Amino acid sequence: MSTEPALTDLSAAVLARGGELRAGGTDTTARQRIGISPGPFTDLGGAGHLRGCTPLPGGGLRVGALTTLAALAADPQVRDGWPALAVSAGTAATPQVRAAGTLGGNLLQRNRCWYYRNPHVSCLQKGGNECPARLGDHHFGVVSGDGLCIAPHPSTLAMALLTYGAEVEIHGESPRGIADLYGDGDRLFQADHLLPPERILTAVHLPAPWPGERAACHRAISRAHAEWPLVEATARLALDGATITHAAVAAGGVARVPVRLTEVEAALIGREAKAEVLVAAAATVLARCRPLPQTGYKAELFRGTVLEALEQAAGSAAAGSAAAGSAVAD
Repeated sequence: MSTEPALTDLSAAVLARGGELRAGGTDTTARQRIGISPGPFTDLGGAGHLRGCTPLPGGGLRVGALTTLAALAADPQVRDGWPALAVSAGTAATPQVRAAGTLGGNLLQRNRCWYYRNPHVSCLQKGGNECPARLGDHHFGVVSGDGLCIAPHPSTLAMALLTYGAEVEIHGESPRGIADLYGDGDRLFQADHLLPPERILTAVHLPAPWPGERAACHRAISRAHAEWPLVEATARLALDGATITHAAVAAGGVARVPVRLTEVEAALIGREAKAEVLVAAAATVLARCRPLPQTGYKAELFRGTVLEALEQAAGSAAAGSAAAGSAVAD
């Protein structure tokens, strides 16, 4: 008989104590230390059945929510079949965070706005009436979207999973699309996701991969190591000779939620992977940019980051350096 805690018992404990669930603890511990998440916390660490990868019928893969980023990046079946996820997991954060941080924790983490992270400042995320970043320092804010909160969502893995059309498995519910965790971002002014506190994200379902796909993730960061990206992009491409037959592209750091760039995909599919095609496709993201007073620089950075990811995925550029925050896989 299993001695692992039942998920219903865990969620009931959270509701009874008025706290929150804790997985790897990389963010909850930081928030507890600065006083914006006082707890109590209910640890998921004993739920070992939420770790690891299991093949699904039809060639898909189920990844447990407690699987660490380091395990995802190193798993041969993930690297071979779903390289965009492996590359994204392997370039996120630092080695220490990747060793403890989990898939579920990365998807459900809180934003890095310094007003939200300051225990002495009121904001929408903490039940206040306004977003102090709008009139204050918001140069790390969004460049796209009209939501009340202007903090970009920090999940690198959500961005990668969007390109796969992945589904999230929630205890007691049917799987739903990864985008359903966040909606369009307009409702995310008191939280960073739409998962109710009594629900537990148990796994992610990945569909069967494209044969021979190439994937790349590029991060534009302000220093060489241990930095949150200003903008990041993930690109998946499949080619028949020189022609792009499949494309899936997503970006992070630009909006309240990670965004799937369908306009870029439409500009790629059916065309040859030439430099001018990639340049034109990347430029389509400029139409969705509505910069704030201090985020105008992100529009061009957005375009350039998407272009770099496309070039790497198409094989027309070498894998980027650590200083550029790049990674590529095929």
